Amino acid sequence: MILFRIFDSAVTIGTLTFMDYLWTPWRYTYVSNAEKAQGCVFCERVSWNDDQRALIVYRGQHSFIILNAFPYTSGHVMVVPYQHVDELQKLSKETAEEMMLLSQRLEQVLRKLYHPDGINLGMNIGKAAGAGIAGHIHMHVLPRWVADANFMTVVGETRILPEDLATTWERIHAEFDVK
Repeated sequence: MILFRIFDSAVTIGTLTFMDYLWTPWRYTYVSNAEKAQGCVFCERVSWNDDQRALIVYRGQHSFIILNAFPYTSGHVMVVPYQHVDELQKLSKETAEEMMLLSQRLEQVLRKLYHPDGINLGMNIGKAAGAGIAGHIHMHVLPRWVADANFMTVVGETRILPEDLATTWERIHAEFDVK
């Protein structure tokens, strides 16, 4: 991975200080296509016959667990209802219950596999709330460590992940595949 620096250090002009820039050109495809995507990525992925390619680690009765293709940390997953709704209040009681039960199970799995200092669990409902996929609610569940928001993440807007998605899928899927 190559990071391009535009300045060797911060530049000060008068009392204004300009920050360094780290260029990540490989993210262009994601950023430039985010708004152009046709249909719902969750509804599309759940229809695929290959769960590993779709990044789906588990299929429940009312919802499924899928890896985040652009994770904040290794182990970042989402619990997604099959029901395509944009608000939590529109979910059936059974779906909401299953989503919470799967979130609880994921907490156990992520603690076992990644030994994090904490777990983030949450939803961004609506574009103004930060939802990247605003039309189909989903619960983010991800392991966190003290000081995991380092220089690269905070200043460079670049995540450093020690594990690739294929390995993450294998590890989490194995925990749900136990008979």
